[in-house]
Amino acid sequence: MTALGLLGLLVLALVLALAAGAVSGLKIGADALGKELAALMGAFYGPTAVLPAAVIGLAVLYFTR
Repeated sequence: MTALGLLGLLVLALVLALAAGAVSGLKIGADALGKELAALMGAFYGPTAVLPAAVIGLAVLYFTR
């Protein structure tokens, strides 16, 4: 696995985390906060859980090969 491949997978994880966070924010908080604010907050806080896990997972994959 090359460094470019790792970077590509990290960017893919970021994009998917943003989209999933926005959808989850809409589902959970649209009634209380409004659709725009709920999606914005979901997209902001969604990657905080995904990115550390993605970095650790990619590091494990990189060093075990």
